[in-house]
Amino acid sequence: MSEPKAPTPAPGDTYKGWLFKWTNYIKGYQRRWFVLSNGLLSYYRTQAEMGHTCRGTINLATANIAVEDSCNFVISNGGTQTYHLKASSEVERQRWITALELAKAKAFRMQAESDDSGDDSTPPAAGQGAGSRNSEVQSTLRTLGSKVEDLSTCNDLIAKHGSALQRSLSELEGVRLGGETSEKIRQVTERATLFRITSNAMINACRDFLALAQTHSKRWQKALQAEREQRVRLEETLEQLAKQHNHLERAFRGATVLPASQSNPAIDSKGPVSGKGDASDEDEENEFFDACEDVQEFITVPADPKYHRRSGSNVSGISSELGMDDGTTSLDEQSLASNPESPQSQELVPVRKRRTRIPDKPNYSLNLWSIMKNCIGKELSKIPMPVNFNEPLSMLQRLSEDLEYYELLDRAAKCQSSLEQMCYVAAFTVSSYSTTVHRTGKPFNPLLGETFELDRVQESGYRSLCEQVSHHPPAAAHHAISERGWTLRQEIALASKFRGKYLSIMPLGSIHCIFEKSTNHYTWKKVTTTVHNIIVGKLWIDQSGEIDVVNHKTGDRCHLKFAPYSYFSRDVARKVTGVVTDKDGKAHYVLSGTWDEKMEYSRVMQSSRGGENGADGRQKTVYQTLKAKELWRKTPLPEGAENMYYFSTLALTLNELEEGVAPTDSRRRPDQRLMEQGRWEEANAEKQRLEEKQRTVRREREREANRAASPSEEAEEVEIASEPSETTYKSGHQDNYKSMWFEQLVDPVTGEPTHIYKGGYWEAKEQGNWDSCPDIF
Repeated sequence: MSEPKAPTPAPGDTYKGWLFKWTNYIKGYQRRWFVLSNGLLSYYRTQAEMGHTCRGTINLATANIAVEDSCNFVISNGGTQTYHLKASSEVERQRWITALELAKAKAFRMQAESDDSGDDSTPPAAGQGAGSRNSEVQSTLRTLGSKVEDLSTCNDLIAKHGSALQRSLSELEGVRLGGETSEKIRQVTERATLFRITSNAMINACRDFLALAQTHSKRWQKALQAEREQRVRLEETLEQLAKQHNHLERAFRGATVLPASQSNPAIDSKGPVSGKGDASDEDEENEFFDACEDVQEFITVPADPKYHRRSGSNVSGISSELGMDDGTTSLDEQSLASNPESPQSQELVPVRKRRTRIPDKPNYSLNLWSIMKNCIGKELSKIPMPVNFNEPLSMLQRLSEDLEYYELLDRAAKCQSSLEQMCYVAAFTVSSYSTTVHRTGKPFNPLLGETFELDRVQESGYRSLCEQVSHHPPAAAHHAISERGWTLRQEIALASKFRGKYLSIMPLGSIHCIFEKSTNHYTWKKVTTTVHNIIVGKLWIDQSGEIDVVNHKTGDRCHLKFAPYSYFSRDVARKVTGVVTDKDGKAHYVLSGTWDEKMEYSRVMQSSRGGENGADGRQKTVYQTLKAKELWRKTPLPEGAENMYYFSTLALTLNELEEGVAPTDSRRRPDQRLMEQGRWEEANAEKQRLEEKQRTVRREREREANRAASPSEEAEEVEIASEPSETTYKSGHQDNYKSMWFEQLVDPVTGEPTHIYKGGYWEAKEQGNWDSCPDIF
């Protein structure tokens, strides 16, 4: 089967993308955004500059384009402007060369047409510089204009003297022969002489005009011939480029496909893309992902669009892994387009109207440094914080917000392919951070034994339960189950440090997601959350770190990289990238996006080792992918969210009073309720009362435990009561508290001690029997 040619940009159409431009020997090549439009190539530092600042523009009509090697090329106008450019791959360089040649050809044609219509320009003659051609054109136009004015003046003079001569001749006919005859004849002779002189001048001017027109006509004919010859050469060049591109595609597809490394190459990114991942004018079937500078460990290039239409035999190494031909691949247009609108979700009608507003946040001033200066280096849960730093939700309710985009798990439960399912699970892990981008308020630390239920069975088909199972270190257990075939459970402990300028929160523990139909069992951990500008400046939050989502049944893995924000980076902020691999380490999907906006996936057709080395000296992996498609997008915040702690639609309903919940539910917490109502002074007093009550209960529980424990056991307990860490968390909790609804077991998958829901809560709620619940409020 013959290979298709790559789509060629239409002449004159806008063409844009990232290229590396040589600046100087200190900075070397720098990444710049180039835009080709109407025969002009302009560049900017970022896409955001397009509206106000252009860093440079070169006219292709007078420019020379030269190719240096596989990725480098030079554009020069023969004067002071010379751009040394580098593309991230040979394929991208071919695309740019094709677009530039077409734009240059169209610029020549536009100049020729403007000359024919009398415009102030002329096609450049071969071998002449742009400056000399413009000078010659202007001089020729001035000369022609002067000759036309001479002709006009001569015409006026001929008309004037011709009339006078006619009058004199008429008068001569009526004069009698006599003394006046000689005088009249003299006048006629003078006027006839003037007429002859004027006529000769006009004839000479016409002769000069004709000679000049003939001379320049020959030049124009030569210029037109040069234009035709250049067009023929350009067509031949384009044909050669197309053949070369076709040959490169065949060579690339014929190369040995190397699997991704067993360690799942991390997708390091160097700070704020495109936008965003910003869209560039590509063809309908392909999209090119720009390679990041230096540190990114893989590069993606567009795949052949006809992969969509090939049978399973043509792409057996790709589609057979899913157990179906490419026409019915699960993560294609049919699957992703149909899943978001689940018929099951359309049948669910909310039984109650949830609230859409809470009281606006009061504007209370507070001397932050007076509180924080003695807390540097301490663990967050041991810092006495007033409610001024809080938001009117507890950490249990914040943990339940992980279910904001539960639809991703609903779609994952319907997937036939574990690799497709992995993409949805990975998008779900990223979506849980989208609610934190503006949420700089600290959640209330839950009291030991505090619970929170989220019953959305009738609206969304799931319900969840959280309980604070430990206070030192603080740890919460969470269990959610859906009627649509998935279960989510996690136990999260927080280790946090205040470092003066920023606050770091390190979640410990694993998250489990089990799908009933396929029995696929996924686990992952959370990344580090950092709150910046604690003392001075505007608070802002960043997520950074790496996540490995593992399917323990199939061995599939998704390695996600949350790139930390860097002021000196030119990449998009809050960027997340990832690669989905099977148990053999072969890449199947590339994920990209941001944790505060959206996630997309691109299916990998082939992969191989590229020629560029990463920051660690290793070769980058080149992934040939199909066009990216959207997996998840953040739902906009409700109107007025900036006055309501930037709560999402779900967060606004979490603290809404409900009947029948347990006495330990966070909705019944008085200090949190008072803060939501704007009564912060009363909330601070109530918060101190609850904390003192919790300390009293804990001291009593410790005394009872000490009386029952042997001296050796007491010494062991004192030994582990040090600074909280992951080792401390795994070795056991220190509160001697027995959970109401969860029991501590060794997880059979991870081998870690964890709290697993033991049942009974929803039955107790149905019966209204809360006698066994402790009095914590």
